[in-house]
Amino acid sequence: MNGTANGVTVDLQGYESAMFAFEAGAWTDGSHTPSIQHSDDGTTFVAAAAPDIQGAFAPVTSGTGQNAVQRVGYVGSKRYVRGSVLTSGATTGLVQSMAVVRSRARVSPLP
Repeated sequence: MNGTANGVTVDLQGYESAMFAFEAGAWTDGSHTPSIQHSDDGTTFVAAAAPDIQGAFAPVTSGTGQNAVQRVGYVGSKRYVRGSVLTSGATTGLVQSMAVVRSRARVSPLP
């Protein structure tokens, strides 16, 4: 699929940060660029700015980027986040997934 694929909305209420893990599996063609988006209301998302992230995703544009996991941290102040992948020039593309792990809970669970 060429175009933008947005992940599900993740609510960070009660958490200070999150980690995004982008897994690139078997690559056949195209350019696949993962990113982090954030929102105040869970509806209107924009790209997270450099001060809000730790690290950076590299686009997967060849076989050398396949079969790898990239991790980027989010430390911004927005309540909602989601992963997004922009794909162009693909006919069969890339097997891919993205996971979001909330971290630094403001209140720890009871033992």
